[in-house]
Amino acid sequence: MTIHPAPAAPLTFSSLPITVTTSSALLSSDAGLLPIRQLDEQLGFTAQLATALDDPRDPRLVAHTGLEMLRARLYGILAGYEDQNDHDALRADAVFKLVAGRLPTDADLASQPTLSRWENSVAIASLKRLRDVLVDQFVASFAEPPRHLLFDLDAVDDPAHGRQQLVLFHGYYGQYQYFPLVLTCADNDLIVVVSLRPGTVHAALGADDDLEYLVGRLRAAWPGVQIEVRGDAGFGVPWMYDVCERLGLTYTFGLSSNRVLQERSEGLLARAVAQYGEGRQPQRLFDQFLYQAGPWPHARQVVVKAEANAQGTNRRFIVTNRRGAALYPEATYDEYIQRGESENRNKELKRGLAGDRLSDHRFCANYFRLYLHSAALNLLVRLRQAVAVPAPAVEEARPAAAPGPAKRQRHNARRRRDPLGEGQPGTWRLLLIKVAAEVVVSCRRVVVRLSSTWPYREYYRQVCQAVQGVT
Repeated sequence: MTIHPAPAAPLTFSSLPITVTTSSALLSSDAGLLPIRQLDEQLGFTAQLATALDDPRDPRLVAHTGLEMLRARLYGILAGYEDQNDHDALRADAVFKLVAGRLPTDADLASQPTLSRWENSVAIASLKRLRDVLVDQFVASFAEPPRHLLFDLDAVDDPAHGRQQLVLFHGYYGQYQYFPLVLTCADNDLIVVVSLRPGTVHAALGADDDLEYLVGRLRAAWPGVQIEVRGDAGFGVPWMYDVCERLGLTYTFGLSSNRVLQERSEGLLARAVAQYGEGRQPQRLFDQFLYQAGPWPHARQVVVKAEANAQGTNRRFIVTNRRGAALYPEATYDEYIQRGESENRNKELKRGLAGDRLSDHRFCANYFRLYLHSAALNLLVRLRQAVAVPAPAVEEARPAAAPGPAKRQRHNARRRRDPLGEGQPGTWRLLLIKVAAEVVVSCRRVVVRLSSTWPYREYYRQVCQAVQGVT
């Protein structure tokens, strides 16, 4: 259906003809960004990010500040406008002007060419300062010094469809891509360190350097904090064991299978198969042993899981220095697989917030884009924490690794109880961000009028109330 500036042929499915036209009023379809902007203001979130960026322009000639452009891009990502091209239309939007720091009656925001020049002007020094800011914001997110922190490492494939710098063909994924490294805190879901890497690097390339930087920053803030790290088999490599042991970290990494590991776990697998054959019930057995690969300077603890079910058999190995792993191999493995929750945050970054939309030509510009998308997710995580409904005082104790149907039932129950606190970016857009509003500007205030029949008004009120209490 085309919307014309002048009355078009009326639509006739109703008892009265319907004519669709545009309006000269200040209207927006994204009024749900306003309470998020209030949270941003109280946290100093985007203002702190903007301080990391150099601005070589002559201040006398600047029409669009770096902070305005950063806010326009970040809130565009939250609202589903991940492309610079979208801002050629959004630059006149009343709500986007408000969240960027202008009044709806002020001049329009930056256009796509201006945003492109700005993103491409970001230098390596600014990227390093952004890394510092992400850690600063992470530290500030704790009201009290934590005693223990758990971090998950993950390499995320990022397919590319152009000729961006350092986009290379990865044989395993079968695509041209970047290969970002994301380090997420499992305790509060925040992305703490993010690195953009060429498309063919090893999954763990640079992870030791990023981890050492992060540990140094955290121990400077909290000298007594205990730090634990998890990662899949891509991070189960000697240089990751070495850095973790040198820094005094607890680690659990996946371990790729080999002939020696298979031989030492044959008895466990045979027992699982035999027990499955007796009762036709899925079997999940565990064992542990010390193992020293050729390049390793000493033996390390390995936990093996052997499964037998109707689909066949399956063996998985992890290497760890966790205390108690030798006594409780099943609990050690079950704790390791909880890293899947951090992988869900990475899916939100890539799919929900289009973190794979790295389509600038310059590598540094795309690195900056990755920071923008990561910061958008972190702001959404802080918002979820602010509005989350407290869990019931008494909950039935459940095993960490429950069967698939039970896990889905628990997850669905949480989503029903707290759709925003547990909500994906798409849920937030549906229930809060994507709401039409009329914006009226007077000499004393700005009035935003929502529809009285909007079905999610109560969510809007709850979010506004919750963010007021955040400091």
